[in-house]
Amino acid sequence: MKPTTPDRIRNIALISHGGAGKTSLAEAMLFDAGVLARLGSVESGTAALDHDPDEQRRHHSINLAMASFEADDARITVVDTPGYADFQADVVEALAAVDAAIVVVDATAGVEVGTRAVWDLADVRGLPRMVFVNKMDRENANYDAVLDQLKAAFGAKIAPVYLPIGSAESFRGYVDVVEQHASVYEGGKPTEVPIPDDMRTVEEARRVSLVEAAAEASDDLMLRYLDGDEIADDEIEAALHKGTREGSVVPVFVGSALKNIGVRELISMIVRHVPSPAEVGGRTTVDGKRIEPDPAGPFVAQVVKTIADPFVGRLTTFRVVSGSLSSQGHLFNATRKEEERIGNLLGLQGKEQENLPKAGPGDIVAVAKLVSTHIGDTLVGDRPAAVDLGKFTFPDPTLQVSVEPESKADLDKLGQALNRMLEEEPCMRVHREEGTGETILTAMGDAHVDVIVDRLKRKFGAAVKVGTPRVPYRETIRRPARIDNRFKRQTGGHGQFGHVVVEFAPGEPGSGFTFGDRIVGGVVPKQYIPAVEKGLRESMAEGVLAGYPVVDMSATLVDGSYHTVDSSEMAFRIAASQALKRAFTEANPALLEPILEVEVVVPEDYMGDVMGQITAKRGHVLGMDSKDGHQYLRAQVPQAEMFHYATELRSITQGQGRFSQRLDHYAEVPTAIADKVIAEHQAKVGAGEKH
Repeated sequence: MKPTTPDRIRNIALISHGGAGKTSLAEAMLFDAGVLARLGSVESGTAALDHDPDEQRRHHSINLAMASFEADDARITVVDTPGYADFQADVVEALAAVDAAIVVVDATAGVEVGTRAVWDLADVRGLPRMVFVNKMDRENANYDAVLDQLKAAFGAKIAPVYLPIGSAESFRGYVDVVEQHASVYEGGKPTEVPIPDDMRTVEEARRVSLVEAAAEASDDLMLRYLDGDEIADDEIEAALHKGTREGSVVPVFVGSALKNIGVRELISMIVRHVPSPAEVGGRTTVDGKRIEPDPAGPFVAQVVKTIADPFVGRLTTFRVVSGSLSSQGHLFNATRKEEERIGNLLGLQGKEQENLPKAGPGDIVAVAKLVSTHIGDTLVGDRPAAVDLGKFTFPDPTLQVSVEPESKADLDKLGQALNRMLEEEPCMRVHREEGTGETILTAMGDAHVDVIVDRLKRKFGAAVKVGTPRVPYRETIRRPARIDNRFKRQTGGHGQFGHVVVEFAPGEPGSGFTFGDRIVGGVVPKQYIPAVEKGLRESMAEGVLAGYPVVDMSATLVDGSYHTVDSSEMAFRIAASQALKRAFTEANPALLEPILEVEVVVPEDYMGDVMGQITAKRGHVLGMDSKDGHQYLRAQVPQAEMFHYATELRSITQGQGRFSQRLDHYAEVPTAIADKVIAEHQAKVGAGEKH
C-alpha cells in the first residue's frame, strides 16, 4: 500500500444480508486488480478475506476484513463485513472506517431483513451507497423484481445504471444506461456490442428514470430536463457523482462475483463516484469542531477495530482523519487520557500485513501492542490540542448463557481469556451473578456464543462449557417472627456461649436488609452486637428455602445473655445465624423471582405472535406504541422465561424483531414453580452437592 493523497483514496464497505456474496465480490475485485493470482472460494475456505479458522469452518464471514488495491490512478480499500445479525458489531466498525458502502443484494432473494438492517446502519453514519445486484447467473434470478423491491424499500433515489443481459444460465453481460452500449462477457473478458434489440425499449425507460434521479442532484439539470432538453452523458455522470456523494442517488449495478461479470465495471464506478476523504471533508468532534483531512494538520485518528492475539498482542486498526504519522512514534489517547507508543505502521491485506513508512488522512492502518486503546477511542498527536470524535453505538446483546471451565487448568486461564475477548467484542458482556455464583456471558445470539467459545479455546486455551443460567432467585419472609436462640457448646476448656433474641420483620420491596438493636442494661455487651449483625448477614447469603440470598427483611436484636468466660464473637455469630434459619420456619417464607421490564420492537405484522408469546411466558403487557412503521411493546416478564427469547424472537419475526430488557423488581414465584425449585435444591443438598 503506497502512500498517496486523500483525493486519490476510496474507502468502501461491502454490506448485505448474509449469503449475498460480499466476500466473493471482494475476492473478484482483488483478482481483477492483480492483487490475487487466483480466485479463492468461500465454500472451499480459500477466500483471501475469510482467513479466520472460524470463518473457514462455517463458510461465512464473522469478522470485518480489509484489503487495498490500485485502480484507475486511485487506491481502493475494501472492507468486507459479516452479513449475519450476530456479528453486526463488525458492520458498525467497518462503516465508521469508510466513506461509502456497497450494498450487495442477492438477485434470487431480493431485499431481505439483513439488507434493511445494514441500510439503516449506513443511514446512521450518513454514508453514500451503491447497490450491486449479485448472483445474476443463479437460477430464479429476477432483476426487475429486485429493482422493484429496492424502490419500494428505499425510495425513488434507486437508479439503475446497468441492466442485465439475460439471467441464470443465459446471463452474459450488461447494458450501460448512461453510455448506451452493451458489454458481453466471452472467455472471461467483456466485449462492447450494440444494445440487443429486445432491450432497447427497457433501456430507454431506465435511462429516463436515471436522468430523473440524477437531475434531483442539480437544479440546473432539472430545469433543462423539464424543458425537454437533451442531457449529455457527461452531464449525467457529473450529476450521478454529485447525487451519490450527497445520498440523493443510489446507483444500481449488476453482475456475478463468481463468474466475475460486472466486477471491473463496479471498480471503475467506485473510482468515479465514491467520494474521496478530501471530498467528504473530515469529521466532527463531540463538541462540534470540524477536523479537516489535511496531511499537514494536527494528527487525529479513530480506532475502528481491535483484535486480541495471544502471541502478537493487541492489534489495533484506526482510520486517520487528519495529519500524518510515521512509525516508531508516540500518540495520546484522548478518550482514556493515556500515552501510547507506536511501533511499525501496518497495512492490512487480508491476513497478511505490510510495513508502511507513513499514514495520512483517509488511510486505514494498524499497529500492534497498544496498551490502553480500545474500539472507538480517539488518538491524537498533540496532547494539549486533544479532541474527541465520540464513541460508536453498538446493539445491546440479549442472549445470556452461563460459562464454566471444563477443568482446573481452564479455570486458571478463563478470567484473563474473557478479559481479552472483551477487548475485541464490543457486543459481549460478562458478569458474575450474585446468588448463583455463575459467570454469565451475554452475546448477540447462538452463533455469536459459539464463536466466542471456540476462540476462548483456540486463542487462549480456555475450554468452557455453556449452559442455560440458573435464575437468580431471592428469599424473604412474609410475617414477623420473634426468635429466642441460645448457642452453647462445651468442648473442654473454654466453651462457646451466645444467646440472642431477635425480632424479624418483612421489609419493603427493594429495601434489602436493615439491622438494629434495642439492648438495655448490657444484657448483650456492645462488643458482641456487631458479631450478631455479621452472623445474620453471612447467613442471609444462602437462604433456607433453596439456598438463594435473603432480601427485604429487618432484624432487631432485643434481648439475650452472655457468659463472662465462654462468650465470644464467634458464639454470637453462630447464635444469630441459627436464629435466622429458625425464623424461616415461623415467618411464612417466600421465594422471589426477578421480573424484567422488556421492550420489544417489531413490524406490525408480527405483533399478534409477539403478544401471544409474551403472555405464554407469564408476561404482563404494560402498553404499546407505534413509531416509524414498527410497534413498540412494553411488558414485564419473569427472567426465568427470557433466557432463550433472543433466539425465539428472531425466529417468529424472521429476524426483524429486537428487544431490550432491564431488571425492574422481584416478585413472588407461583407456588407450583417455587415447590419445584425448592425440591430440586433439597435433592442436591441430600446428594451432597453445593447450590
